[in-house]
Amino acid sequence: MDSPKPKVPPQRLIYALMGALMAILLIGTGVFLWVGGNRGPGAAGIGGPFTLENGSGKAVTDVDFHGKYMLVYFGYTYCPDVCPTTLNAVADAMDRLGPAAKQLQPVFITVDPKRDTPAVVKKYAAAFGPSITGLTGTPEQIAWLLTTLPKEMGWKVDHSTAIYAVLIRV
Repeated sequence: MDSPKPKVPPQRLIYALMGALMAILLIGTGVFLWVGGNRGPGAAGIGGPFTLENGSGKAVTDVDFHGKYMLVYFGYTYCPDVCPTTLNAVADAMDRLGPAAKQLQPVFITVDPKRDTPAVVKKYAAAFGPSITGLTGTPEQIAWLLTTLPKEMGWKVDHSTAIYAVLIRV
């Protein structure tokens, strides 16, 4: 007679999933940094011009991130599970990278600018730690960002756990 299989506590499954996500993020970032560092002069990078607004209401453009690798995540603050799980994994990965994390700038960009005001985005991003910058904009700015840049840069933006690694070159 078969013995019953022991049940795995749900917390262990969640921790295992978060660990796997973090490992993928760290490996992907490492590969991106390694491959990106081997590009010759004038090589095209992923990214493009944008203007959005940070949590303090200050205009932020691509120029503000020149020379840094951005880890861009699109989501919204009312997301019940995917966004917080992904941003927790990003914050944890940044902590584990130690001094190497100074080369990276995680950026959370809302896809719901009507509800995600600058103050809301600032509070939300801060809940995951000081390394993540939250950005919002007008509905028109966000719509342009989600329709124009993905096409130009080969991105596919949908609400998932996708994190885009972008190098803003000087």
